[in-house]
Amino acid sequence: MPDVPVKLYLDKLLKDSRNVARQLALLPGPAKDKALRAMADRLEADEGVILAANAKDVDAVGKSYEGDTKKDRMKAAVARVRMTADSIKEMTERLRMIADLPDPVGAVTARWERPDGFQVGKVRVAIGVIGVISELNPLVTVESIALCLKSGNLCVFRGASEWSLTHQAIERALREAVEKSGVPVGAWILIDRPEKEVAMELMRSGKSLDAIIPRGGAGLRKTVMEQAKMPVLCHDGGLTQLYVDDETDIPLAQNVVINSKVQSSEAANALDTLLVQQVLGRQFLPPLINRLLDQFKIEVRGCPKTIALMGQMAMTGHTAIVPATEADWRTQFQGPVLAVKMVEGLDEALVHIAEHGPCLTAVITTTRYESAMRFTREADAGAVFVNASSRLNAADSYGMGADIGLSGARLHAKGPIGLEQLTCEKYVGFGSGQLRLPHPVPETYFDAIMLKRP
Repeated sequence: MPDVPVKLYLDKLLKDSRNVARQLALLPGPAKDKALRAMADRLEADEGVILAANAKDVDAVGKSYEGDTKKDRMKAAVARVRMTADSIKEMTERLRMIADLPDPVGAVTARWERPDGFQVGKVRVAIGVIGVISELNPLVTVESIALCLKSGNLCVFRGASEWSLTHQAIERALREAVEKSGVPVGAWILIDRPEKEVAMELMRSGKSLDAIIPRGGAGLRKTVMEQAKMPVLCHDGGLTQLYVDDETDIPLAQNVVINSKVQSSEAANALDTLLVQQVLGRQFLPPLINRLLDQFKIEVRGCPKTIALMGQMAMTGHTAIVPATEADWRTQFQGPVLAVKMVEGLDEALVHIAEHGPCLTAVITTTRYESAMRFTREADAGAVFVNASSRLNAADSYGMGADIGLSGARLHAKGPIGLEQLTCEKYVGFGSGQLRLPHPVPETYFDAIMLKRP
């Protein structure tokens, strides 16, 4: 029997999503927390089933590389797909942590009274139906479903085909876990068809989705930004740039640079561009670059001044740095590559950050108060840090729990998109007969007479 065409398949899948989303938006906090804890318990109980399904996915990936002469590529692909008991434990811990977070829905964020007695408030409400297209591991699947459920949204999730059977086993466990928790049927939708056309059609489903989130590499993010017919809530895009001021604690600065780049070089908030005040360059850069090259195997691409400074390294047996291209200053590497540039001072650093954006995370290391304050005011980024690793630009570092991605956009929210950012605000007003003036009939007595007339 032929497959149903992609558009018809998605239309049927999303047909009732709006109705279910309205029910989810009204779901009480205790019911959502009960469901999330039940989901965690069930994943623990189904650990063997999930790992067995994952083993089949791993075998399928291995077979797809059988003709590949580069064995390292096959090993990397298999390692990427393989899950362990620790993977399941991380999922269950994340679910319970999200259950313990305050429910953002219904929170009153502001309240005031007008001179005429009209009382106005702002209340957090769910966004609605949120699509997530992911190339990442099943932890992102569980996290996306949980964060959307907790914030009263319906999650439409399309995951990577490498984890097809794993996703099915996880989704089955989660769905059965919430059956007795008061959660509406269809509280999330997992798309299990592997065709790329499914992802493209989901991006165009503007009538069904209120927002969409890409979780993956630059290619996926670019496609979603270009093709989406609904707002892109966040996309983990934008550069992470760090400026080392001439007045700085050098050991502290080196630790911040290394942690920002090496702690997880593939992360969206890992360091992409290092800007160093040139007066400090000769003292700061050689020992740092040596460590990055030799100890951490980071490829360093330098500006002409940096190349000149480090020019003798290759002759002394060190791995050489390579010249940076103009494209390097605009690239979010998400891998073991770092671009290094020497600048005249804070003015040039701020201009560079502004001209090579958007900037996801901007960092300065300095002991000068004036430089720190100016940098925090003028650096346009999703997050701006002073003397701290860029890897701290995440919800858990802010005490927000988990996030569904990072945003450097100018609209809705900057930084981690956590529970609060998965809601929006609406105004609620309470009156006692207040009217917009001038009223067509100024006398209340005549208003009452007019209402009685046929």
